Amino acid sequence: MSRHARITAALQAAFSPKSLKLIDDSAKHHGHAGASPAGETHYTLHITAEAFKGMSRVQAHQAIYSVLDSEFKSGLHALAIHATTE
Repeated sequence: MSRHARITAALQAAFSPKSLKLIDDSAKHHGHAGASPAGETHYTLHITAEAFKGMSRVQAHQAIYSVLDSEFKSGLHALAIHATTE
């Protein structure tokens, strides 16, 4: 299973989002720190979920990072997050 599929599945399970768009930006970071020739190291996430209601931006990001901890430990280098409730 690809990292993209694992991240998507983990976020779906944890937050039941109304919408989720995960973009692999790895090609834009070729040659940068943390980049891998195989890709799947840099992503942008747009996620809308009621689960973030009442959370600050920092809390929402921390919740996402917590769910994706194993991905960060296994090569995910960067994740730009846009998390909203609406």
